[in-house]
Amino acid sequence: MSAPAAPLAAVLADRVTALSADALPPAVVRAAQDHLLDALGVGFAGGAAGTTSIGADLSRLGAGDATVVGRDARLTHAHAALVNGTFMHAMEFDDTHVPSVIHGSAVVVPAALAAAEREGASGAELLLAVAAAWETLIALGLAAPGRFQSAGFQTVAVAGPFGAAVAAGLLAGVPRDTLVNALGICGSQAAGTFEFLRDGATVKAMHAGWAAQSGLMAVEMARLGVTGPATVLEGPVGFYASYAHDDDITPALAPLVDGIGRDWELPNAAFKRYPVCHYIHPFLEAVESLLAEGLRVEDVASVICHAPVEAGSVISDPWAEKQRPSSDQAARYSLPVCVAAALLRGHLGPRDIPGIASDGAVLELASRIEYVPWVDSGFPARFPARIEVVQRDGQRDELIVPDVRGTPSRPLTVEEIRAKFRANAEPVVGIDRAARLVDVVERLPAVDDVRELTALLGA
Repeated sequence: MSAPAAPLAAVLADRVTALSADALPPAVVRAAQDHLLDALGVGFAGGAAGTTSIGADLSRLGAGDATVVGRDARLTHAHAALVNGTFMHAMEFDDTHVPSVIHGSAVVVPAALAAAEREGASGAELLLAVAAAWETLIALGLAAPGRFQSAGFQTVAVAGPFGAAVAAGLLAGVPRDTLVNALGICGSQAAGTFEFLRDGATVKAMHAGWAAQSGLMAVEMARLGVTGPATVLEGPVGFYASYAHDDDITPALAPLVDGIGRDWELPNAAFKRYPVCHYIHPFLEAVESLLAEGLRVEDVASVICHAPVEAGSVISDPWAEKQRPSSDQAARYSLPVCVAAALLRGHLGPRDIPGIASDGAVLELASRIEYVPWVDSGFPARFPARIEVVQRDGQRDELIVPDVRGTPSRPLTVEEIRAKFRANAEPVVGIDRAARLVDVVERLPAVDDVRELTALLGA
């Protein structure tokens, strides 16, 4: 008789604690650096934009020693992770691993930064924690792609604590069994519904922050002796059964967890080029291409957007409400309003969001945009778009974007990633400090103390 299989949380803990910084493939180190830099940039911008309604006075959260991105406040490490994650997720400008539908860095980076700063970790140790936590989240998402969303939960919110716990646990150097307990505790901290879509409530930004904080606290509770179920992932009332309505996850998840440290997915994570829901991005690319080919917005009679049916609950349903979103934040998840704004303005950047939900010209054009559910589009393994423009003279233009830009099939260059960082960071910290941050992140594999980085992150 064969021995029973080890609980998946135990296998996960075994895999991540066996990793070493000097054995990371160069492509993984490069990806960890790039995604860290991108997260810091969107964190600066998100904190400055006020999208989350978190004010400048953070003192009521409690003083500590951890850095808050773009602020002079010093908070406890758990509260710093909460605020930094919220800032990084606030503008819908943070990265995504497309097939797993995971916004990883907005959870992983704030958790790793807080833990690394507290421990005085090296830059190489920080990058290892970022990579291991990202791989954890990707595995959790790939095992049930799209199913958390179908059940009403945002994947980063419910899966995020597990990745944050891996980052915090590795940086704290906890024993394998302590990490298993921390992962078990994370199952009791998973939360985050899509109900915010109804009115664009800003709590959505906190999904990443809460996940980062929860992972850190799970490690602390495990160190204090609290235990968590080792079968938290695959158990009959465990994580997948409860949040993805999948009570037989082991065949899908086991090989993904077992492959951590061997089959690296972080280099496949995508960067965002627009501060709106990632599902909308390929449509914005299509609009830019049509405009570059000579389309004039004044000639547009109507637009037909063929969008993946699986994305409908986020960007297109109910269509009448999406055509008139209740707030600028709600507009970030509105396919017709984002397409209309891009047609009118030629691009959709951070400065185009304020006032978008009340712009009469945008709303009028959005009222002439139609939605057709696209079955078998390839989503979520890729984020595609198909758009038809009917001109007033009857001419029809059609364009298909097979996958969003920023993915491995259509990657951004390192310089494009740095340019995005500078555009986000310079208005907050200035040109000189932004350049110093780029330099430190580039040198992280050889940096002895991560506080060389965190010293540049405050106000």
